[in-house]
Amino acid sequence: MAQENTRHRIGILGAGNIFGRYVEGLRKFPELEAVRVADIDPARAKQAAAEFGIPEWGDDTALLADDSVEIIINITPPQFHAKTTIAALEAGKHVYAEKPLAVTVEEGRSILEAAARTDRLLGSAPDTFLGSAVQTARHAIDAGLIGEVVGTTAFVRSSRAETWHPDPRSFFQPGAGPVFDMGPYYLAALINCLGPVSSLSAATRIGAKTREVTSPDRVVDQITVEVPTHASAVLTFASGAIGTVLMSFDVWDTELPRIEIYGTEGTLALPNPNFFDGDVRIKRHQDTDWEVLTPVTELFGAVGTPEQHRRGLGVQDLVGALAGEPHRANAQFAFHTLEVLASFEISQQESRVVALESSCERPEPRYAH
Repeated sequence: MAQENTRHRIGILGAGNIFGRYVEGLRKFPELEAVRVADIDPARAKQAAAEFGIPEWGDDTALLADDSVEIIINITPPQFHAKTTIAALEAGKHVYAEKPLAVTVEEGRSILEAAARTDRLLGSAPDTFLGSAVQTARHAIDAGLIGEVVGTTAFVRSSRAETWHPDPRSFFQPGAGPVFDMGPYYLAALINCLGPVSSLSAATRIGAKTREVTSPDRVVDQITVEVPTHASAVLTFASGAIGTVLMSFDVWDTELPRIEIYGTEGTLALPNPNFFDGDVRIKRHQDTDWEVLTPVTELFGAVGTPEQHRRGLGVQDLVGALAGEPHRANAQFAFHTLEVLASFEISQQESRVVALESSCERPEPRYAH
């Protein structure tokens, strides 16, 4: 385990919508201390620092120049991930970046090159696959409880962001859409359980080209959609398993599951991979009813409560790696996830099966009991 008597000083770059989720999540771990917040708008950084009791605040320049900050959590908008992550690495900081790692494969490669060049550790969201749900599914697969994995299905259903977010424009711009916004959670869960993807074939489209914003505190009334909002793909994993994936902001009403994994001897049903915990169910061929598996690791928070919205387990994972422990939410894992997601649109535009150039190792499992 990470050395709890060593406190790691952390700066958070970006004081937006998920800032509070990281601060609350970091407070679960005594060894992680948020000491500075930075934002392109220093006034917003000051407000966030005051609200959450963080001692220092300012702009990104001040954060990068703060020699006491060891790790930067980058939660800037996706289109700024490459520039800001590289700047943080070159400032000598270890970095944990929000998903997606970048908005293009080329930018992702430049980030990996910067990490190698600076000899800094790079981790990336999503970290929800480190939670008890996906880890329990992984254990069931590794233990052979459903036999050899044959296939999987995964369904990303609409976030309905226009009904609850005051300014949902970013959800419908490059670097987002259902593939880049929600897809990382599902792909991370599948790659953790089944290993890397070798090829995919996809079709994508835009549903409604404009969307009415109906959230009570909205700052815009209508948004223009710039990215596909409905995508389907067939994924072939290096293991031989075949995945059928639907990612959509247009499926508002459905009875589809989140993730199911099919083996020669049974089926696993996984909960929403945007959360850390939840029931993982199994039904073997000889079973009459579904069985809920006992979690193999501790819960990150109480299921069905706001605790499941917290973030920070991936930052603890990075800190553990600094002490020589396995680094699970690592750069190669994040880059491979990015390339898979970016290949959706390549497959659509070029009407072909895309062979993935990157690969990654299945992360080491987490077993607490």
